[in-house]
Amino acid sequence: MPVYQLTADLIFPPPRLAEPEGLLAVGGDLSPERLLLAYASGIFPWYSDGDPILWWSPDPRLVLYLDDLHISRSLARTIRKGIYTITMDTNFEAVITACAQTRDKNRDGTWITDDMIAAYITLHDLGYAHSIEVRHDDTIVGGLYGISLGRSFFGESMFSAMTDASKVALIHLTKYLRTHKFHFIDCQLPTDHLMRMGARIVDRDAFLKQLASALDYPSLTGPWT
Repeated sequence: MPVYQLTADLIFPPPRLAEPEGLLAVGGDLSPERLLLAYASGIFPWYSDGDPILWWSPDPRLVLYLDDLHISRSLARTIRKGIYTITMDTNFEAVITACAQTRDKNRDGTWITDDMIAAYITLHDLGYAHSIEVRHDDTIVGGLYGISLGRSFFGESMFSAMTDASKVALIHLTKYLRTHKFHFIDCQLPTDHLMRMGARIVDRDAFLKQLASALDYPSLTGPWT
């Protein structure tokens, strides 16, 4: 099945038309309107610098339901030490940049390109993209960022420069989302790290139905505090 070539029109093909590995479409742009439509449709961009924009809707999907969050004993000990301070939406640019640099260092390349950084900073300015900052002695040593629509949160990336810092960010985010009656965190692709923290594999059709239900509610636009 050929991959759909996007035009200037704000439209995506149905996710069920994606290739077996999840690739759905190529091209288009990273405008706020297209990005928000993509996430609302269960689609996200993922590509390398120098390549065309690639749009994905994998099957299955990794989802963290908020009540399923698992905190290990060692992680609980880290939290009890009280060495970290948590903030939200105070330095989105620092978090997304650190995520890009960490991935580039560890994997010899990152999908968080300069264009992606600029696009998500715009979404943050519009109130849809949010960051969790984990600080030690007032220095950001971990965090995560993602997109919020309705009562769904789409986790994009996280980084950790000190022990368990990214996990602490995820715990704080989960607790915050619970208080606002969110339904889930979309983790996109399966990873052992997130599955150990309670995320589970869900088939795409089920995920899209749950997403549609979450989008029935108004978005909690930022800044979050």
